[in-house]
Amino acid sequence: MKKASLYGVILAGGSGTRFWPLSRERFPKQLLSIIGEGTLLQQTFERMCRKVPANQILLVTNQVQAESIKFQLSQWKDDIAHNILLEPEGKNTAAAIGLAAMEVMSRDPEGVMVVVPADHVVRATRTFLRAIQFASELAQKEYLVTFGIHPSRPETGYGYIQPNKRKKIVAKGSLVGYPVSRFVEKPNLSRAKRYCQSGNYFWNSGIFVWKASTILSELQIHQPKVHRVLMDLQLLFGTEKFPDALRKSYRQLPALSIDHAVMEHSRRATVVPLDMGWSDVGSWGSLDEVAARDKAGNVLAGNILDLESRNSVLFADRRVVATIGLDNMVVVDTPDATLVCPKDRAQDVKSIVSILKQQGAPEHLEHRMVQRPWGKYTVLEEGPGYKVKRIEVDPGKRLSLQLHRQRSEHWVVIKGTARVTRGEEMYELPTGFSTGIPKEIPHRLENAGRVPLEIIEIQNGPYLGEDDIVRFQDDFGRQKPMS
Repeated sequence: MKKASLYGVILAGGSGTRFWPLSRERFPKQLLSIIGEGTLLQQTFERMCRKVPANQILLVTNQVQAESIKFQLSQWKDDIAHNILLEPEGKNTAAAIGLAAMEVMSRDPEGVMVVVPADHVVRATRTFLRAIQFASELAQKEYLVTFGIHPSRPETGYGYIQPNKRKKIVAKGSLVGYPVSRFVEKPNLSRAKRYCQSGNYFWNSGIFVWKASTILSELQIHQPKVHRVLMDLQLLFGTEKFPDALRKSYRQLPALSIDHAVMEHSRRATVVPLDMGWSDVGSWGSLDEVAARDKAGNVLAGNILDLESRNSVLFADRRVVATIGLDNMVVVDTPDATLVCPKDRAQDVKSIVSILKQQGAPEHLEHRMVQRPWGKYTVLEEGPGYKVKRIEVDPGKRLSLQLHRQRSEHWVVIKGTARVTRGEEMYELPTGFSTGIPKEIPHRLENAGRVPLEIIEIQNGPYLGEDDIVRFQDDFGRQKPMS
């Protein structure tokens, strides 16, 4: 059998709800450093690179998160330059995987996809890599392979897979592929206990291996509407009409998971049971599955001062957070929001995020301090018609040449020297000096010096969103409407 050409597909469009307030809509869990070195996204990419060439790893995300992803994966910027697939809106995993399959097919009609979420933890990397090799061999035989995780407890937050152990497809060492008897939705506690006791159910990892051509064929059988939209798009692939067609077509697609769309119906569905130290780190309450704990069972991070707490997750950003005698609690403090809840209610944090979103509160969207490829900015104060930021530009870096339709800006240099472009003018602005930028005027801020540049920016206008930017030139390949 010809060796498969492997393509990694990292699903990187998380909503940022489950780890609020540390995660936000524009800074979801995948971008956080939760365990080990690097963020979950960086760990996922590095793990995939051990099996797949970096230039064959696709990332499916959205316009809002693309800049942060490029920033975190800047080590591989040349490899991923043409490998970020932007969804116009979130439509769950079936649409995202279909889009990636179409891209793989355009590069290699026989290509095998290894589909992984960007925000999972895998501690037994060697086992995972061996399983990918085994699964890719099954994929070449037209199987749709998923990894099932041996359950360690009666978890109600995961879906389950029941294999048909009477019909072993193939075995290689300790790895075995079974036909899937059924997929089970997240069960209640009593059913989860029965599944664990039976020894015949596995957690659904959400990791898949299959040929791009196979998953597209199965979409045609089980989701003909989705397949038809994808095929219409394929005709415009690589043309100037494609982005607009993609936006219009995505509105027609149903929001379906790949499990509901295909795996629950396909006769090709195959499960490979694994023990690979896997966790989807689904909430603050599950962090102690993967993070180091002290003698009392606490996970402690940041500026925490604790007395006699047990089995709790305690996180502090900048301020001192003092806790006394807590038991099975979660406390997470950030500069603009604080979460306190029992560990067994940590899944409900998404309801808090929904309320904040309904209220139009900025705390659901992003942090006050936001990293950018050129440095960072911190929102110091905001209200109707105004916003005040501290902007820090790294030496040798500059922002894009841009203009704003709905706001003016006033800059005051508090450290370093700014090189300012304003319309046809270019001038130096030393510490203590200021300048105004009217709306609709092209402008650029640059740090040509050797020390960090810091300015205070005061924005005024009826709309102050980060998407009010028209870019003309940019050193980091960002396109409108990204900030």
